Amino acid sequence: MMLPSSLLVLLLLGGAQGCGVMQVEPRMALLGSPVTASCRVQQAHCHGWHASSLGAGTAQSPGGGLEEGGIRLMWKLDNKTLPGTQDWSANGTVESNLTITHISWSRAKLWCYLVGMGTGTKTETPQLIATADIQAGHPPSKPHNLTCMMSLHEKSLTCRWDPGADSLLPTETILKSRKTCRVVTKAVQECRPRLPGENHCTLPHQHLQLYQNMELWVWVSNALGTAESEHLCLDPTEVAKLDAPILKSVQPFQTNCVAVAWDVAPSSAYIEQQCELRYQSATELAWTLVSDIISPNQKVQHCGLLFGMPYRLQMRCRRRTFSSYWSEWSPEQGFTTHEKAPAGKPDAWWQVTPSGSRQGAKVQLLWKALAQQEANGRILGYWVALSPQQRGRMPTTVCNTTEMGCNFSVPAGVRRVYLAAYNAAGTGPPTEVIFLERRGRPLRRLWATPRDPHSLWVQWEAPAAPTSGYVLEWRSVPPTEPGGHPGWQVERNHSATGALIRDGIEPFRRYNISVYPLYADAIGMLRHTVTYSQQKAPSSTPKLHLRSISKYQAELSWQPVPTELQNGFITNYTIFWASTSANMSSAIVDSDVQAFTIGPLKPSTTYNVYIMASTVAGSTNGTVLTLTTTALDTTEIQFLLLCLSLIFVLLIVFTVCLQKNGRMKKQFWPSVPDPANSSLGKWVPADLQQETLHTPSVRDLGPVPISTITVLRRAAQKQVLLWGKKEPVPGLAEGFPALPQPYTHQHGGTQPYVNTTAAGAEPVQYARVVGDGYRGQQQAPAPLYLRSDSTQPLLGDASPSPKPYENLWFPGAPADGLLFPEEPLLDFPLLRGLKIDGAEDLRGFPRV
Repeated sequence: MMLPSSLLVLLLLGGAQGCGVMQVEPRMALLGSPVTASCRVQQAHCHGWHASSLGAGTAQSPGGGLEEGGIRLMWKLDNKTLPGTQDWSANGTVESNLTITHISWSRAKLWCYLVGMGTGTKTETPQLIATADIQAGHPPSKPHNLTCMMSLHEKSLTCRWDPGADSLLPTETILKSRKTCRVVTKAVQECRPRLPGENHCTLPHQHLQLYQNMELWVWVSNALGTAESEHLCLDPTEVAKLDAPILKSVQPFQTNCVAVAWDVAPSSAYIEQQCELRYQSATELAWTLVSDIISPNQKVQHCGLLFGMPYRLQMRCRRRTFSSYWSEWSPEQGFTTHEKAPAGKPDAWWQVTPSGSRQGAKVQLLWKALAQQEANGRILGYWVALSPQQRGRMPTTVCNTTEMGCNFSVPAGVRRVYLAAYNAAGTGPPTEVIFLERRGRPLRRLWATPRDPHSLWVQWEAPAAPTSGYVLEWRSVPPTEPGGHPGWQVERNHSATGALIRDGIEPFRRYNISVYPLYADAIGMLRHTVTYSQQKAPSSTPKLHLRSISKYQAELSWQPVPTELQNGFITNYTIFWASTSANMSSAIVDSDVQAFTIGPLKPSTTYNVYIMASTVAGSTNGTVLTLTTTALDTTEIQFLLLCLSLIFVLLIVFTVCLQKNGRMKKQFWPSVPDPANSSLGKWVPADLQQETLHTPSVRDLGPVPISTITVLRRAAQKQVLLWGKKEPVPGLAEGFPALPQPYTHQHGGTQPYVNTTAAGAEPVQYARVVGDGYRGQQQAPAPLYLRSDSTQPLLGDASPSPKPYENLWFPGAPADGLLFPEEPLLDFPLLRGLKIDGAEDLRGFPRV
């Protein structure tokens, strides 16, 4: 089957891809116009497609066709599904038509799918039938600005043009030419650009007609139309571009002139040329152009240059009779003009400091370098003298330097000095510097704004008195070079209300700017301001210090950010604090605040605190300070310490009182004697120390020498009280012995030791010895001697301990005599020598 050329027909072989045909009209359309497409599927072209594979809802008609509802066709434009019509015919053909009413894109792909076709079973997977590329755009634009240039070196003609607006469609471009302009001939030479999109083409020399006019134009074409540029008629030699000239010599002469000689290029030696040169000084960025140089001998002179200035020079030429193209610039050559004595006077500014004596003052004199047109060469130095230079004699100089300032001392009464610059050619006119007093009125108002990162615009409001000018002085804060000179400049216009300063201005640095008004006989007082040419976020932030902390608040302090790290004016500080269990809190304080108390806080809680410094251009966060609130407040801690101190003092006082007062000590800690450790049990009278006292053992009872016997007699009326009872106990009073009556017993008679303890008698565990002083000694209160074999605690009874010098009796003891322990009295040597009346009543006491 034959299809029209304007249709896209795609037959796909095998399965669903061999069943259909898709047609698109047009393939390349105008933007905004409609596009139609159709897709048709025929049963006869579908290999292996039979009735059993149609699935439910699709049946073959008796004539062999398809009934509606079996399969359908689906459209997609790129990834977007589009609706199309569905037509079923009796001959087994399904056709779908699609209309795109408005094309708003330049390129897209259209897809046709078959849905509902399977192999034995129904499936909804789309099967690709065909695809087509659709492009949209505009007819080609008319080329314009066609220009051509001939290269004498290559003998070729290169033409360039502006293609105009893009058509968005593939476009063919051809540069066409004819060797005549008057007669239209069919002999047309064509030149196609080498690469798509190029807008120039070069005609070789065999296609050129030299010294005669030839016609040239540009022709463009795409699927939507054609266009061509205006026709250009020219002689290739008229548009020739000459080769650059060759500089032979560049020589300065006189003081500010230069002589230049050159040669033309060999390829253009037969062409009459017009040239121009340009030069540039070492201190300038722009070139100075000298035009209309026509010289048959290729030589020219030029004056008006600066004295003693290095220059560089270049030259180019073109064909004189026609406005052809200029050649390229020749390689540059350098030269330096001759010097001359300086012509200008340097501007000066000073600071005078009295030396505190009558010998004079210290002067700091500053000056500006001369402009190059005034310096007339390289300045070798500057001198400062107390008097002007006279003919044939150098003045007395106080300073001779190559710097832009110097410090010196002047004698008392000197009010002026002279400053001059000199070079190799001589000395310039001196500047008279008069040290005027600073007593004039200052400016009414002064302010400064940044012009760019390296300049500041300073404005002021002039004083009421007329002025002759102004002096602007500025310093960086802190100074970039300790001890360096400040920047300054003089504004000579007395009516000026502003000036631009550029010297040494850097971004992110603070500058202190001062302006002095100049009067006829004085200098006004200064007025200053502070500014930045550009600001940014601070380079550093203050370091937080904890001044004090309590349960509910913490006091913080910090030092201001150093000026060189601020990078701008600090507008405020922001303090942030947060605990692990609470949200972030913040507070903003002014830039002049150096302490802040954060709160309310929680007791015994850890907080992270940091500070942020801000300028108008940004902010910077500081390091984190970690702090923990206290469990007690300061007042509570002071009260607690006071209580502890008071308790400690009371303990000390109580301890001292116990040590000094025996009664209190015995009241709280009574002394309970132990008979076993009694000194009386081991004491022997002085008369017995010289005698041999043999103490019999329990088993060997023999005669014991006795020197003295103390007799204990009963006191008949003595009433003895028991501990804890107010009434005397009967029987105990009768058994209390009388006061002892000492007597002397002769040695020689002994009586065996007899244990008279009655059978079944209960042993007594405590005893007391009461007697008179020994041999007329003053009787002292008898101490209480205790010895115990008891297994009971000594103070286990509810009865209190006996007081000193009081008989010890216990409830339940026999009341008919004193009670002594059952064991022998070997631990009491004196008791063995006692003769006691009524010993029959003392059970268990050994008889002497």
